[in-house]
Amino acid sequence: MDKIDLLSLSRDELTQYVVSLGEKRFRADQIWGWMMKGHTLDEMPNVPRSLTDKLKEISYVPMPAVDEKYVSTDGTVKYLYRLYDGERIESVLMHYEHGNTVCISTEAGCPMGCAFCASTLNGISRRLMPSEMLGQVIMTMRDSGERVSNIVMMGIGEPLDNYDNVMRFLRLVGNEQGMNIGYRHISLSTCGLVDKIYDLADEGFPITLSISLHASNDETRSALMPVNKRWNIEKLLTACRDYFDKTGRRISFEYTLVGGKNDTEADAAELASVLKKYCGTMPLHVNLIPVNNVAERGFVSGNRHSIDRFAQCLEARHVTATVRRRLGSDINASCGQLRAKKSATSVAPEN
Repeated sequence: MDKIDLLSLSRDELTQYVVSLGEKRFRADQIWGWMMKGHTLDEMPNVPRSLTDKLKEISYVPMPAVDEKYVSTDGTVKYLYRLYDGERIESVLMHYEHGNTVCISTEAGCPMGCAFCASTLNGISRRLMPSEMLGQVIMTMRDSGERVSNIVMMGIGEPLDNYDNVMRFLRLVGNEQGMNIGYRHISLSTCGLVDKIYDLADEGFPITLSISLHASNDETRSALMPVNKRWNIEKLLTACRDYFDKTGRRISFEYTLVGGKNDTEADAAELASVLKKYCGTMPLHVNLIPVNNVAERGFVSGNRHSIDRFAQCLEARHVTATVRRRLGSDINASCGQLRAKKSATSVAPEN
């Protein structure tokens, strides 16, 4: 699309753009304010119709629309959002004592091919624009009427595969005149694109990096995660150590427990050993995740006893372990499951 994506512009860029059209600076302030509330060009009552009509000819605001919404008995809310071109993505609003967290998608589909994940079932359609990531946060707040204080980039897609757009999104969402969400309240999860981890370390964002590890040796990890064939565990964990040494920011490791694949006490002991071998003196925290029941994958989770034993084995070896609380299990809150069931249809942009 040749039109300008207004929601992907910074505050200063939007001002420059509006002024270049012969308008006053305060019109940019009005437009920015309405966009941060989830409004499109047709929903800005104090902006002259002549200006919005002009803008619609040369620009657009690609705000996602709620296609489906599911509310769990535990209060978790899952959104299936429809994008301007008909693609669909998912976001999840979760409530914690420390505030509300929204889990957002960074791509429409995922190219990484992890064997246990629903997000990769149909591959990737396209990468999301910064506006489409920001729009998930804005529209979740608008629909729920609740303030979001934390963001996790753990939805559909691999954030570091969409590197430039994700970096711009981070700058937009942290803007003091916009969403103003502190970087220390943002987590980014990657399956292990080592070159991009080094690039991220140079960006200076004090976010929390989460590594999808899911195995304690290369044979198992390569079977579960094809990315390991390019960047094995040694290369990945070495990059993690270097990231911590440069940024001082804690890294968490995500480990999905798949019954009969990677969930034995021997696996736990091997995991502790390999983390200590390559991660140096950085603090070690493993977030254990019972595998989700994705019909197309056929994997099953171990019982609660085996999960607890795995955690205990890590703790005994001085590796902090927590078991992720399963929110929204009654609404398939794990990313990718709704999108996989509902194919997108192409529609023309409305604004």
